[in-house]
Formats: sequence, structure tokens, C-alpha cells
Amino acid sequence: MNDIEFDLVIRGQRVLTTAGIVPREVGIIDGRIVALEPFGNNLSGREVIELVDDETLIPGLVDSHVHVNEPGRTEWEGFASATKAAAAGGVTTIIDMPLNSIPPTTNVDALKLKRASAETQSFVDVGFWGGAIPGNTGDLRALHDEGVFGFKCFLLHSGVDEFPHLEVDELEKDLAEIASFDGLMIVHAEDSRAIDRAPNPEGDIYESFLHSRPRGAENVAIAEVIERARWTGARAHILHLSSSDALPMIASAKRDGVKLTVETCPHYLTLLAEEIPNGATAFKCCPPIREASNRELLWKGLEDGTIDCIVSDHSPSTIDLKDLKNGDFGVAWGGVASLQLGLPIIWTEARRRGIPLERVVEWMGSKPAELARLQRKGTLAPGYDADLAIFAADDAFVVDADKLYHKNHITPYQGKTLSGVVRRTFVRGTEVDFSEPHGQLIRRGTA
Repeated sequence: MNDIEFDLVIRGQRVLTTAGIVPREVGIIDGRIVALEPFGNNLSGREVIELVDDETLIPGLVDSHVHVNEPGRTEWEGFASATKAAAAGGVTTIIDMPLNSIPPTTNVDALKLKRASAETQSFVDVGFWGGAIPGNTGDLRALHDEGVFGFKCFLLHSGVDEFPHLEVDELEKDLAEIASFDGLMIVHAEDSRAIDRAPNPEGDIYESFLHSRPRGAENVAIAEVIERARWTGARAHILHLSSSDALPMIASAKRDGVKLTVETCPHYLTLLAEEIPNGATAFKCCPPIREASNRELLWKGLEDGTIDCIVSDHSPSTIDLKDLKNGDFGVAWGGVASLQLGLPIIWTEARRRGIPLERVVEWMGSKPAELARLQRKGTLAPGYDADLAIFAADDAFVVDADKLYHKNHITPYQGKTLSGVVRRTFVRGTEVDFSEPHGQLIRRGTA
């Protein structure tokens, strides 16, 4: 291939490939990786980037759990701000959740509105989940045919009235429907009855909020998802696992051949209930950040493969909805904004545990891509999209919320020192410059 001139060549001593971190030269044409050759082959390119000694070229990450909220609640977050945040964090593909926007993505017309909002202002590639709510079983196949990556449902109040939750029998009905076309159901698994019986979360005491969302509520709901998936043969995915209690039954279901996958999030893997100050509503999310002992078991679940992937669950709101003035956990919006920070958050904790960068990128890149059945994302190899990030793993920075790209500058990571800096990001071989959006909208089966 030495006689070919590539659009872009990136070469260096540290390139994260399917063979690990090795010296390589990457040749890119028309937004695809077409050559991956030993370092020193001197591939020719119209543009050539030489990595410096502290830089690793990694595949762009895939975040399959992002709430963009546009249209309808664009003051919470929008496609321009969210996708800039993604790119700054080395995330080159996001899949947008169907709720918090108005209308929610529960039929094809709503999906078209979402796409129209995203089309001209996305700095990374964007796909969409559909929503499963009471009464829209008949819309699921049409949404699937229009290219959504699957369907999200809640088993308790979603937090917004326009996206009502399913009872478990309704869940089973929808699972049977999507099994007929090999769709995927992704589930916010907390049991509404268990939450109703739990203590009230009012006030500024974090422990009171924690008691209001007990692990048992997750465990009961996850058990229901497992059995309904078993009975219907449908693919099911557990969103944002926070209860480590559920790991044994998840592992058992997987051994039994239930088509089950599971994600967790940076906040459950790095933050601790014991360290959250009273009134610190930036930390409020549902299910909640739990105790140190729980966190350790989540890491074990990742390492042994019971948990499949790590995604952000970037769920921002306006500052006033976080009720910072009163710090009332019963009133504040529940959601953590961390889309830009996920890689350094996880890398900081992983390296402390002796976990290599390759595993982190697998959990945050190739595994979410596999979940969504993205054929050309999350891996640095010939044939894949040239979605790449230059990552300085040993560099460090202090989180300053005002310098983050997401729209409302609040984050529970404010003031934390994190390892790992994303220096440059490329989407389909074009560097993200944060002024001209080049991201594309993607559909199931075509990306």
C-alpha cells in the first residue's frame, strides 16, 4: 500500500488495536480505516499526524445512553452542546434516549422531529432509541423499520409525565412483539411498588434519599425483566445497574441463555454514598450512588463479564431544577451530567486498580457498539469508521464545570483531579474543530 496516498495517516508507538497497544500506522480514505500497518512502513498521506511519546491513539468511544432533550427541553441540553461534550471526551457516537424531549420518541413522527433537530448541529454521529410506553405496541415495528436501535421503557414513573411506565405484563407483551423482529428492549429496572413503600426522600440528607431508592427495588425489577425475557426469548438490556445484589441472578440468567446484557455508569463505579455531602444534589441520580462495598462488587462484575459495558447516562437539567439553593433531594432533578468526563473518570479509577486502558476502551467502545449492533464503530481496525481519539493517559487535569461543553455547568466531579486528557478527536477521519459540525445521523443496520 506504499504507493497509495491516504487522506490521513496517523502513526505512533501507541495505537490501540485488536492486538493491543502496538506501534502502527493508520491509513484513512473517505472516512474509513483502510490500512493498519507496522510502524516504519511510511504510509503516504495528504495529512500525516505523528503521535508524541505520551499519546495513545484509541478508537472513538460509543455512549449508548445519552439524554439530549431536544426538541422540547432544549434549555436542559441540545444536540450542539451534547455532541461537543461527547467529542471533547473522546466519544464519537452517541445514541439518544427517547424521553425528556417533547414529544418523546414513541412513534415515527416524533423520531422524524428528533432527526430534524439533530441533523445540522451534531459534532459526532448520533443514533436514536425508540420508547415503549403503554399503548404504543403497534408503533414498535414501524420505529424499528425506521432505524431506531431498540426501545426504552421504565418500570416506574420516568420523571416526566409524557413518558409513562409499563407494568410488567405490558413489558412482557412488548417483549413478545419485539422478539418477532429481533428487537432490543432496554429497561430502567426499579420496581414502582417497592419505591412506593420506601421512605420519603425529602430533605438534604443524602442517606435519606438513598433509603428512598433501595437496592431491593432494583433487584425485584431485574428479576422480572429476566423472567419475561426468558419466557419471550426477546433481547433485554438492564440500564444503569447500581445494585450489586443483582449480579448473581444476572450471571445465572446469562448462563441459562437468557438474551440479557447489562450496563453501569461512571458515577456508580467511582463515587461513594459515604462521601456525598448533605444537600449536594449534583450527585442525585436514579438509581442512586451506593456504598463503597457495593462499588467494589460492581467492579468485579465488570471484570468477570457479568456487566457488559460502561455508559454515561448523561441526564442534565437546568441548574434551578437541581435545587442547589435548598439542596432538597426530594425536589431536585435526578441525573448526572458527565458525558465529557466518562473516559478520564473511569481511567483514573481503573489504573488505580491495575486495569489496563485496553479494557476501559472495550467497556466504553466496542461493547456498547456490540450492544447496539453497530458494525463499524468502537474498534480500530480496517473496515471500521475512522472514529478516533488521541488520548494522553498520563496527563491530568482538574474538573472545572464552567469549561465543560454541556449546556448547564454543573457536575458532581467539580474540583476532582482526573488522569487522562483527550487531545484530539476524529469522526469519520475529520478532526472535530468544535465550530463546524460534521457528525452524521445513523440508523440501525447501516452503521
